[in-house]
Amino acid sequence: MENLIAFPNLGLEFNINPVAFSIGDKPIYWYGIIIAFGFLLSALYASKRSPSFGLTEDNIMDSLFIAAPLGIICARIYYVAFSFDDYKDNLMDVFKIWEGGIAIYGGVIGGALGLYLYSKWKKLNFLSLIDIGACSLLLGQAIGRWGNFANAEAFGGETTSFLMMTFSGSEIGYHPTFLYESVWNIIGFALMYIISKKFYSFKGQMALVYMAWYGFGRGIIEGLRTDSLWWGNFRVSQVLGFATSLIGIALIIYIIKFKNKKGKNNDIA
Repeated sequence: MENLIAFPNLGLEFNINPVAFSIGDKPIYWYGIIIAFGFLLSALYASKRSPSFGLTEDNIMDSLFIAAPLGIICARIYYVAFSFDDYKDNLMDVFKIWEGGIAIYGGVIGGALGLYLYSKWKKLNFLSLIDIGACSLLLGQAIGRWGNFANAEAFGGETTSFLMMTFSGSEIGYHPTFLYESVWNIIGFALMYIISKKFYSFKGQMALVYMAWYGFGRGIIEGLRTDSLWWGNFRVSQVLGFATSLIGIALIIYIIKFKNKKGKNNDIA
């Protein structure tokens, strides 16, 4: 079934079928294709930039065999944990990830855990791994958000703003929060590229910049969405976004102002 999505103030209209094609009776969705493309592009970028962080292309590719599965598992666990009422009466649905239901913050936590385990196994610097991971992650996230566009999901509340989007010919406009976050992530990716090239001064810096940039943007955008995960009266990703942003900013200021000034080791630890 096609989704009619329009941006009336921009004069744009799209008829999008969430299913790209089928293999036998198995539908292949644009969402999965776009997510896979974002993952592939971010992996290729990380490989290309790996020497800048004292790593090799093999380090990046090998680490993905641990980080990627753990990221998917934790993304699912995170989603289910904060929407357990939807699963408590049929626990087998927890494993039906193909029906949707993952959360990026869970994926970030799982991916970081995977990189930590890999760093211990290969005796590599964990901070270097999460630095390159953070740089490439925003690129993948920026692309992946367009999977939400193909599914006509992850939009915000009603609005009459210039960028409003409508569905199925309706005149009611909604915030295209997938677009807001994609643009925010692209800007962040460009910023992190410049910082990593010209202002990279301590290990762990790019991970902290990611926390500060993405967390702040996600905190703002999450407040516009209609499909948030809730913990009591709080939007989980909004609280986590603002909290990680504050932590990232505070640590960057502390390290630059105090630790580097005292001539200590060039990293967080």
